[in-house]
This record gives sequence, C-alpha cells and structure tokens, in this order.
Amino acid sequence: MSYNKERYHTLKQIAYYILFGVWYVVSLLPMWFLHGISSLMSIVLFYVIRYRREVVHENIKSSFPEMSPRKCWMVERRFYTHFCDLLMESVKYFSMSEKTLKKRMRFKGVELVEESCRKGRSCGVFLGHYGNWEWISSMPLWVDPNLCQCMQLYHSLENYVTDQLILYTRSRFGGVNITMDKSIKYIVNYRRQGKPLIVGFISDQAPFWDNIYYWSDFLHHETPWFTGGERIMQKLDMDVYYLDVRRIRRGYYVAEYKLITDEPQKQEQFWITQKYGEMLEATIRRGPSYWLWSHRRWKRTKEEWLKITHGGIKPKS
Repeated sequence: MSYNKERYHTLKQIAYYILFGVWYVVSLLPMWFLHGISSLMSIVLFYVIRYRREVVHENIKSSFPEMSPRKCWMVERRFYTHFCDLLMESVKYFSMSEKTLKKRMRFKGVELVEESCRKGRSCGVFLGHYGNWEWISSMPLWVDPNLCQCMQLYHSLENYVTDQLILYTRSRFGGVNITMDKSIKYIVNYRRQGKPLIVGFISDQAPFWDNIYYWSDFLHHETPWFTGGERIMQKLDMDVYYLDVRRIRRGYYVAEYKLITDEPQKQEQFWITQKYGEMLEATIRRGPSYWLWSHRRWKRTKEEWLKITHGGIKPKS
C-alpha cells in the first residue's frame, strides 16, 4: 500500500513538471497571438461546443429582464470572448514580467490600504469573479513589502496538478495562498509577527447548504452568500475594502480600492456582506460581459433552504 502511494505521488509530480514546462513555453507567445487563439476558441465554444450556453443565457436573461433579446445575445457573445481571453491571459501570467504586468493590471487607491497598514491595521478585500481575477494576485507589486504582506484565500482544487500550477502563478510576485479552512490560524500567526496584512476574499460563489446564513436580492435573484469573509474581518477587526475592477480594453484592467468600513466590529451582522453584494452588482451592471456567467450561481433557492433548515429535508448536492 505504501509503495502504491509513493508511486502515485511520483506520477503526479512528473505530470506537474511536464505540464509546467508546456504551460511555460506557451506563455512565452506574445499576447496578441494568445488573444488570436482566444478569438477562435470563443467561436468554437459559443457556436460549436455550446459550452454551458443554456446556463449563461438564463443567468443573463434573468439578471437583466429589461434587456432586449439582441442586447442579451451581445452580452453572451462578449462573455465567451472574455472568458477565453481570461484563459489565455492566465497562461501568459505564468511568465509575464513585472513591468508588463504593471502596465496591464493597474491598481488605484493603493494609498488607502497602505494608510490602513501604517496605522497597524490589516485589510480584508472583497472582490468577485470579474475581469481578470487571476492577475489581482500581482497586488504585491504595488505596495511596500516592508509595510504589509499580501495574501489570498482559495479553495483547493481536486486535481493536484492544476491546483499546484495555479498556486505557483498566484504566488509569483510574493502573495501568500491560504486555504479557507486554515484562514484564521494563518492570519493570526502572520499578525503576531507584527506586519499588517492585505487579504483578498472572492465571495461570489454559490455556498454549500451548510454554509448559508444570509440571503439578499442580487441581480433580481434571491441570492445566498458566503459570510466567512465578514466573520473573519469582524473577528480580527480588519479594515474592509471592495476592489472595483474595470476592463479598460482587451488585456488591460484597473482595480480600485474602495473603503466599505474601518469599524467592522460596530456593524450589524451581514451589513458588510450586503454592502459587498451591492458594490459587486454595480460593477457587473457597468460591464455585464465580464462576470463569470457560466457558473450556476443561483442553483440553490431560499425555498429549498427553508425546507432543509426547518423541515429536516436532506439537501441535494
């Protein structure tokens, strides 16, 4: 049994190094070429494979009931182009230089979070699956490394090879990756070292049934939210920010820090999560094609949740 485990681990490591090499070589291709591949991919995904077309269509249509069918179709088509751009830009990120990245992924309002850190306060930053969230991990390039430590929370992927490759790219510029289940432990340990933290939370996924505590209206849907980020920020008394991302043009983004509150412990329960949802919705409405419409954000309903929590019904997956 021990031999089989060691052999399996060795095979995973070999697969990792092979894919690492392939990914690195492809990432050396110029961005214009990768965007060309993206354009072709989007045509195939949209017209031929029809990847999650029904999910994307229903999500957009129900989120913007005032939108005409023609406009809805245009948002869908642009989403697929952006989705493929995101894939190719993530590949490019594997070897992109600091100079190039700082031109393509700019941050505004950095002085706000640096001021929080100068006061000895750590910062919790809410963002969504909008624009290019993978490039957000380049934030350490924009802050004084002697002033604070940047880190991001993430959910481990089941595929070991993919998980390790993504962790590599997200830590290239000095960011630290920590899993949700170990978040408080790691954050407390870092704070004991006397250096404030800037911690990113992507909290717009659909939570599991046992993680649902709060619902709000979001894009015309009764929507459940992850509230773990809020609990961490309140427990550790962190200044709370929202990262408002804009796509300037193809392959260029700006992310602006906007303060939600610097007194999290004085806010009512779920107020922070509510404000985050409102700010994210405003971002999406400004440029609807750049949110991740292909995920089943509203697969869980409040009606089902009430039956489960009050009726003892076994939840679906």
